Amino acid sequence: MARHWLLLASAFGLTACATMPTSNATLAPRFAPDCQAIGSFLSSAVGEGRVVGASALVWQDGREVCFENAGLSSREDNRPFARDTLVQIFSMTKPVTGVALLQLWEQGKFGLDDPLYWHLPEYEYLQVATAIGSDGNLVLRDPLRPPTVRDVMRHTAGFTYGDSGEPADNVWNRLEPLSADNTLAEFSERMAQVPLLADPGTRWIYSAGVDVQARLVEVLSGMAFDDYVAENIFTPLRMTDSAWERDRADIDRLARIYIADEHGSLNPMPREEWLTPNFYGKPMTMGGAGIVTTVDDYMRFARMLLNEGELDGRRILQPATILLMATDMLDPRISMEDRMWLPSKGAGGFGLNVFVRNSPPMSAEENRGTVDEFFWDGLPSMLFWVDPRQDMAVVFATQKVPFDNAMHHDFRDAVYGAEYSGVPPE
Repeated sequence: MARHWLLLASAFGLTACATMPTSNATLAPRFAPDCQAIGSFLSSAVGEGRVVGASALVWQDGREVCFENAGLSSREDNRPFARDTLVQIFSMTKPVTGVALLQLWEQGKFGLDDPLYWHLPEYEYLQVATAIGSDGNLVLRDPLRPPTVRDVMRHTAGFTYGDSGEPADNVWNRLEPLSADNTLAEFSERMAQVPLLADPGTRWIYSAGVDVQARLVEVLSGMAFDDYVAENIFTPLRMTDSAWERDRADIDRLARIYIADEHGSLNPMPREEWLTPNFYGKPMTMGGAGIVTTVDDYMRFARMLLNEGELDGRRILQPATILLMATDMLDPRISMEDRMWLPSKGAGGFGLNVFVRNSPPMSAEENRGTVDEFFWDGLPSMLFWVDPRQDMAVVFATQKVPFDNAMHHDFRDAVYGAEYSGVPPE
């Protein structure tokens, strides 16, 4: 409870007689992850053809407790899925973008409840698309309120990613905001012309809003987004293998992405499809995807979050900001039906660019985890999470599409045990 009172006092200007616990280790009964079970899971996943290769890294109580790996990063080249294998993390880029933007929030560059258009004027005249009229044109109306920066960070702005089956897709498909040929500035100008799917604050809609965040970082900092992240996150955290822009020689360390067909067989994605656009010199540096990294590098980012914003003497964010980021901010009035597939992640909600668990697992079918953990994942079945109550961070790396939540369920069983309750102590 002290952690949550400190969040309220620091983030919202309240006064509370609360202090931070001296150690995360005091928050819950300690358990030791079963490294043998984790290794066995990875080996079986490879042996059963669920993945071509994978690795897992677990950090707990201030030290590495498990690194396990199995299989190949490239079946065609017979390369093992090694500790220094480079992986494309897709949406696990999003928490990095959120940290970058929150650094600027700490500097007073914006307010979380500022209307977005105060900082990106192209979004001032957004409208909501409600239908397609008999003349083939969209039926539009003004939103009940403009989206705020907080909305953009919690996926409640009403933005789309396309493929929603809703009327606004017509404009998205015509303008192609996320074309790799666009700069972030060009993306934002086009994105602002795409109507909203819903009034801000009324639905959780996974969207290109994190790329809007990346453009905000550029405007507020005066730096190119990737340069800002490199200078303010990657360099101080010594994430030397993390970047959007890659040298062609990196292909020799880069894991291939494999596609599971209708029979479950894994086939390599064609090279022109599986390489991040920056390999081809494209200008788009997305906020929602695109980072190439290793399990060790991403663990340094996860450890910073676990350690309340600091790692090895370098402070990235203040502790209260990490707590704010990892607090469920979804209005309870947003029904489960209005949260897309978010409930499939577990019993929880959403903070700023991360899922937040706020209840223990309700059934054996739900992924194991601890109350107050926060995490996100990536399209090729990538996953990381931070579990403050167990003083633990975990990175799971593989390169398989479509996204395989069943594999995450089984991996979490290997880490926690299938009977783990996830209930914090009284």
